[in-house]
Amino acid sequence: MAIGEFGGAPPLTGYGGLALSAPMYWFYEMNYAALNPARALADATRLFFKNPINPFTHTTLGKSIAAAAELFERSTRRYSRPDWGITATMVGGQRVPIHVQEVWQRPFCRLLRFERAFDHMPRRPQPRMLIVAPMSGHFATLLRGTVEAFLPNHDVYITDWADARTVPLAEGRFDLDDYIDYVVSILHFLGGDAHVIAVCQPSVPVLAAVAAMETNGDPYVPRSMVLMGGPIDTRVNPTVVNKLAEARGVEWFQRNVITKVPFPHAGVMRDVYPGFLQLHGFVSMNLDRHIEAHRNLFKHLVEGDGDSAQKHREFYDEYLAVMDLAAEFYLQTVDTVFVRHALPKGQMTHRGHRVHPERIKRVALLTVEGEHDDISGVGQTKAAHDLCPNIPDNLKAHWLQPTVGHYGVFNGSRFRAEIAPRISDFILSNELPDRSYYKGAALAESSAESANIVPLNNAKGKRPNGARDDDSLEPRPTRGPRLL
Repeated sequence: MAIGEFGGAPPLTGYGGLALSAPMYWFYEMNYAALNPARALADATRLFFKNPINPFTHTTLGKSIAAAAELFERSTRRYSRPDWGITATMVGGQRVPIHVQEVWQRPFCRLLRFERAFDHMPRRPQPRMLIVAPMSGHFATLLRGTVEAFLPNHDVYITDWADARTVPLAEGRFDLDDYIDYVVSILHFLGGDAHVIAVCQPSVPVLAAVAAMETNGDPYVPRSMVLMGGPIDTRVNPTVVNKLAEARGVEWFQRNVITKVPFPHAGVMRDVYPGFLQLHGFVSMNLDRHIEAHRNLFKHLVEGDGDSAQKHREFYDEYLAVMDLAAEFYLQTVDTVFVRHALPKGQMTHRGHRVHPERIKRVALLTVEGEHDDISGVGQTKAAHDLCPNIPDNLKAHWLQPTVGHYGVFNGSRFRAEIAPRISDFILSNELPDRSYYKGAALAESSAESANIVPLNNAKGKRPNGARDDDSLEPRPTRGPRLL
C-alpha cells in the first residue's frame, strides 16, 4: 500500500469559500474533544476484555468486543509525531550504536544527525549525506527506511520539518522562498562537504537552492544532488494529482482548504493547510484498501494473530500521523510547481531573482523515478537534466526503477536492493576533495564509471558500450571504488 501521496488534495466538490474553510479546523477540534469520553470508555472496555482473569477474554464474544473497542479508539485518535526507532546499524560487519542529535534549528525546521558511535573509524570513506524530507503532510519519519538504508555507508543528516500548528504566529511566515533559504543555510552549516538527496516535493526547492548558490558563486554547493520522484516538470505525463491542481487553480485551494489554527495549539490563528484535510485526501485516494486493512485488523485481533495486528498498528501509526503546512508555503508551491510550471518554463523566482538551473556546473546530478509512480509521473524528475545543460554530461545520470510506485522510489525492498546501492555508488564516485575535477572530461568519465552507473550522455553524445538505448542505468564492470 503506497503511503506517499504527497501533494494530494481532498476531492471536495463545489466552492465552499470562507464559510466552509474558516471554521472547519475549529469544528474538528470540538469534535475531537467531544469524543474524548467515548474514546476513554472504549479503551477501558478493551482492557477489560483483554484481562486474563476475565472469563470472557477467552471467548469469541469477548475477543470481538475488545477488537471493536480498539478499532474505535484507533480510528478517533490523534496520532503524534512518531519516534525514529533507529538505535543501531551494521557498518562493515560491526554493529554500531546510533544517536539522533539535533545539530541545527530554525522555527520551522530542525536538522537531525544520525551519529554513529564508532569504536574504530572505518577505512572506507563515509560521505556526508543530507536528506531533504518532504514537507507535504507526513513527518520526516516517513523516510525511516531511507535513512536506515544509507546509514551503513554514510554520515546521514535529515531535515525534520515542524508542524505549523506548533509554531507561534510571532515566528513569522514560512513560504517557498523561506524553504529554499533553509536549504541554503543547512548546506552552509555542513560546509559544502555534503551530498544532497531530495525526496519528492523538495526536488524543486533543492534544485532552486543549488541554482541560486551557483549563481552567487557560493563555495558551499553540495558535491552531488539526487532528485527522487520529484515534480520538476508536471507537464510530463501528468498524474491525477497534477491535473487536479492545474484544473482547480490556487484560488480554489485558498478558499476551500486554508483555515486558521484554533486554540489551544501554540500556532493559534496561523493560516495553515491542516493535516486532517491532507489525511482525508490521502485516504480517499485508496479508500477501499484502507477499509479492507481495518477489516483485516479486526479479524486478526479476534483470531489472536498478534504479528499481523502489530504490523497494521506500526503502519497506521506512521500513516495517520500528519502535520499542518503553513498556508503561504502550500499555496506558493501549488502555484509555482503545479499551476504555472514556473521552473521548467524559466519563470521561477527566489527573493525576486530568477532561478537559473542552467548555471549549475559544479554539482553532479542523479535522478530516480519509479515505473508505476502515480504521484510524480515518469519523466517529471528526469526533466531536471534538460534544465541543467552545463553539468558535464558524464556527471548526469538517470535511473528508472521497474515495478515500483511512488513509495517504492525511496522505501521498501527494491529500494534497499536496487536503488540505494546505486545512489551510494554515485555519491562515492563524487566524493573528491578538489572540485576542479569537474573541469576534466576524462576524469569525469572515470568518476561516472566508478559509480557503476551509465551517464545520461557521454562527451560525444553517444551511449557507452554495453548500455541500453533508453536512459536507465545499466550495471557494468567498474574501475573505481564500489560499496557493494
